[in-house]
Amino acid sequence: MARHLLGDPLRWPGLLFRLGPGQTAARVSVDGQPTVRLDDPAAGLWRVDGLAPGTHHLRVQVVGETQAAPTGFGGFLAPAGTRPLPVSRRMRQIELIGDSHTVGYANLSTTRDCTEAEVAATTDTFAGIAGNIAARFGADVAVNAISGRGVVRNYDGFAAPTLPQAWPFALFDGEVPATDAGWHPQLIAISLGTNDFSTALHDGEPWADRTALQADYRATYGRFLQQLRARHPDAYLLVWATDIAGGEVARQAQAAVAALQAAGEQRIGFVPVTGLGFAACHHHPDLTDDQAIAAAIAAHVERQPAIWPDRDR
Repeated sequence: MARHLLGDPLRWPGLLFRLGPGQTAARVSVDGQPTVRLDDPAAGLWRVDGLAPGTHHLRVQVVGETQAAPTGFGGFLAPAGTRPLPVSRRMRQIELIGDSHTVGYANLSTTRDCTEAEVAATTDTFAGIAGNIAARFGADVAVNAISGRGVVRNYDGFAAPTLPQAWPFALFDGEVPATDAGWHPQLIAISLGTNDFSTALHDGEPWADRTALQADYRATYGRFLQQLRARHPDAYLLVWATDIAGGEVARQAQAAVAALQAAGEQRIGFVPVTGLGFAACHHHPDLTDDQAIAAAIAAHVERQPAIWPDRDR
């Protein structure tokens, strides 16, 4: 269905789209039909074949992750006389914030032992938690997640901006602030802490011991949740955590939520997620786990009817 063009696009009538450098895996679908996956697609113009005259809905969706460079999308090109239809946002908007679990890191894999190439080929963000949540609530979903990042400590202590440090910026690079006047999520689901606590502290890290790390995590997580509240005053904040690291992640995340609740924050909740198999690459959630996580989130949300706009209930 999608074919990379090496020649003059003017010689190829039909609908085109342009992928820029830094592109990870993408899925292309026409009129809601089964998607075609493009793994590490070449930069340049791509042609969509087999379109009959009439109205069509084309969707190009990034489903992988790159931390090396921005992912570029250069828009659509069509023959003269083609009329684009207006695209309206759905009434419901949901933002997901997290780490590799939210990314859908290797969630298509069936083994825990994987190469980097296998991880890339088996990662599908929108086959995972994001896609399940979007379908369940009929919502537009934005995913702001980076594998390996934590609240105050990244995986095994590696040096890079943590998720709260990166989140305010469009490219997570600390330079251009992220702004979108039309984005007003009613629900923000956040899961962070796996990378803070899943490895032992090393000499030279800024925390004297695990207790100091936990205290810093709770305080910083609380400030980040307050930052989200300031950006989106009417959103419901839902923090979820698995029972990884002997339950340490869930205990500390729940404590951060409880502190805000004790201070008067009412539109916030905590969801523990247990019983996952973590059978995907490097002990990550697979598709079955993603469905269980989405179901736990949805069960909590469905008990909070005031989340959605009055006209949408």
